[in-house]
Amino acid sequence: MPKDKALTAPSATTEIPRSQRHYGMDWLRIAAFGLLIVYHVAMVFAPWAWVIKTSHSYPQLIAPMALLTPWRLPLLFAVSGYASRKLFDRSGDAPGFARARVVRLLVPLAFGMAAVVPVEMWVRVLETGYPHGYLRFWAVDYWRAGSFYGREFPSWEHLWFVAYLAAYSLLLAGALTWRGSWVLTALAGAAEWLTQGWRLFWVPVAALVTLRIGLLFVVPERQGLVSDWGGHSQYLPLFLFGFALAGAPQLWHAVSRIWKAATALAAIAGAAVVAIEVAYPGTAIPPHALMALDRAARVAMAWSMILALFHVAETWWNHDHAWRKPLAEAVFPFYIVHHPAIVLFAWYSLPLDLNPFAEFALLLAGTAAVCFATYAIGRRIGWLRPLIGLRSKPAAIAPAAAQRRAALQREGEIAALVGLDAAYRGAADDAAAMDPYEARA
Repeated sequence: MPKDKALTAPSATTEIPRSQRHYGMDWLRIAAFGLLIVYHVAMVFAPWAWVIKTSHSYPQLIAPMALLTPWRLPLLFAVSGYASRKLFDRSGDAPGFARARVVRLLVPLAFGMAAVVPVEMWVRVLETGYPHGYLRFWAVDYWRAGSFYGREFPSWEHLWFVAYLAAYSLLLAGALTWRGSWVLTALAGAAEWLTQGWRLFWVPVAALVTLRIGLLFVVPERQGLVSDWGGHSQYLPLFLFGFALAGAPQLWHAVSRIWKAATALAAIAGAAVVAIEVAYPGTAIPPHALMALDRAARVAMAWSMILALFHVAETWWNHDHAWRKPLAEAVFPFYIVHHPAIVLFAWYSLPLDLNPFAEFALLLAGTAAVCFATYAIGRRIGWLRPLIGLRSKPAAIAPAAAQRRAALQREGEIAALVGLDAAYRGAADDAAAMDPYEARA
């Protein structure tokens, strides 16, 4: 299968070489996952149903959290699609891409379901009267199938995002294996078509709203890999958009042209979402017409916020910093452990009846400590790295190979001094010759 030459996002007038990372997308991914953790801590106090709740809800949280809900997960799928295209380009072919996705997604998913999710499920059954400790629960009761103390087993809880992303990646890998050239050509053609006029602004909104409303009263809004058709109708196209964007740098010019209009649309749609949430808080169900308007506003806000935030990432965040690399690596381990950490801290701290500010600070600080400890310890243990979503440690370079690399680097420096840099050092700047962590997008 011929390999499509993909470029990372360009600046306003130039294209970034393929070996260079788009730092702005790294920062956007870091910010999105950080915001997700804060959002989940706030869910303990919000009026909506969640895993574990305080005895008092705080309606003041409705407006700010309603403004986050429509776009926080769609943004993650779009950013993940962008990173997937970079991984596909480095993998060389579709089977290599599929193998990489299995290792980086399905292995952490399996580990999370076996070692991380049980903590959360234990708290869930404790809430309904389960009489035993955690060791008994994990050794005996967690591995059942079906309903147990009002909870369904098995469960991947918050790791559903990883399951969805793995499914989309493997479906795409299958399509690329079957008709790779056609798929890449179709995505490139669609990207080029969207750059014309205002199509990137209104066509995706119209298509996604049609899908969402068309399914709203036909299939239930229920999370699940084979039941969440409303979610798949949004997340999969956004994942494919991110994948296409990474191979079609001309889309960035269209984003820079319409981002102000997208920001205005996000504000209007967000106002509608907040108004409906305030009028029908918690589990209250609005009339069908208002429900349809709410879903349409959420879709419009999600798409427009993605465009606006991609512009921010491209224009203001596309630069490196010493913290960027470790934080970009740490976000996946953070995601895996943050949810059970919040639930466990809340279970033991809520009976203390702290004031809400102290409780929020305790939950956030405790969760952050668990996240950082997981990453700091896990990154140093070779066998644990793949289980928490990190790349395996690169093999040590043999002494002779290390000497040859050092010699090539010295020769490259000499060549640069005499003006032969571009012709002589081409191989030294290739992604394969870079640090294995710095080379990935």
